[in-house]
Amino acid sequence: MDYRPWPLLYCLDNSDGISEYSRMSAKRKIVRKARLEQIRTALRRAPVVALLGPRQCGKTTLARAFVAGRPCTYFDLESPADLRQLENPDYVLGRATGLVVIDEIQVRPDLFPLLRVLADRPERSAQFLILGSASPALVKGASESLAGRIEFIDLHGFDLEETGAAAWERLWIRGGFPASFLAATDEDSLAWREGLIRTYLQRDIPELGIHIPAAALRRFWTLLAHYHGRTWNASEVSRALGMSDKTVRGYLDILADTFMIRQLQPWHENVGKRQVKAPKIYFRDLGLLHALLALPDLPSVIGHPIGGFSWEGFALEQVIRLGRIDDCYFWGTYGGAELDLFFLHGGRRFGVEVKFSDAPGVTRSMTAAMETLRLDGLWVVAPVKSRYPLAPGVEVCPLSEWGPARLKQPPVKLET
Repeated sequence: MDYRPWPLLYCLDNSDGISEYSRMSAKRKIVRKARLEQIRTALRRAPVVALLGPRQCGKTTLARAFVAGRPCTYFDLESPADLRQLENPDYVLGRATGLVVIDEIQVRPDLFPLLRVLADRPERSAQFLILGSASPALVKGASESLAGRIEFIDLHGFDLEETGAAAWERLWIRGGFPASFLAATDEDSLAWREGLIRTYLQRDIPELGIHIPAAALRRFWTLLAHYHGRTWNASEVSRALGMSDKTVRGYLDILADTFMIRQLQPWHENVGKRQVKAPKIYFRDLGLLHALLALPDLPSVIGHPIGGFSWEGFALEQVIRLGRIDDCYFWGTYGGAELDLFFLHGGRRFGVEVKFSDAPGVTRSMTAAMETLRLDGLWVVAPVKSRYPLAPGVEVCPLSEWGPARLKQPPVKLET
């Protein structure tokens, strides 16, 4: 990762798209067409579809947009009235027809076995769209009870495909939670994120049956912000907090299972080098990282030691989401060679390196990764205006041009 943000930011700020975006109303509506199509396609394939993501990422809004104008039975399990309706779920859900939406399914994990029974009925007359704010691993029973009958869709905040490339700065600093991204001012956005953090710690975690003092988990979460983009070191973190390695490991898993943290696992090969075996830690939403560190705007972020790592996390999260990459890793050796992202696609091996520079060059780490991992192509994702070849099998690509199409067009092999 190359951290040289200041010249680059001025270069990007001169873009007509950004100045035009700044004049637009922050209250404009963003229609998530690709996500609506994902739901539609999944319901054609499976009797139960689970839309999972952090609270306030837009799951309910998306579900209501999907069912608008069509017959639907909707249960919000945070509503006392809807919970009372489901006091006899066998009768109520067993008689339902058409599409049934169950919001905040993690409140009633006992419904999963019943959904399996209903999905297996030969005369099945209903399909189920369930929304949850925790991973299947945390909501016990989802994967086991509905194996072969359910399709999972991960939903997070807005990405560049939805906001438009001109909104890159706002999306990076504020994060993708709709209320934060669309807030009228940076101050309003930061206040909303601070409220979300408080609610998450004081209400959401206890509702999942996890009994951890909110203050302790917040201290851990804030300390973790300083590890964003770095390799996880449980012993170092536990010493800093005066806790056991097992305790901090459990805290990390909770944040990962509730979609707050991405643990990017290392890739291992028998290459005769000592390779890094601990995961790297990234905040999935950079707006929360900035809120925990009290960084309200762009100048404060780029002036902070975390600024370069923040950009790296933002770029990698966009690469993973826009590229629809399911299984991805990082690679590193104790000799200093590393690759920000490694993944397999169509039987071929690809890498992504993030550079915060408007003129990235080939590094020794890139060369080592190309040779050691036998990459079929390497993209250098940087905030440049357009893509261009950098070396044989290496191509510079802006985030605005990244997506599934790039994976079908690997970097051009230049003649040597």
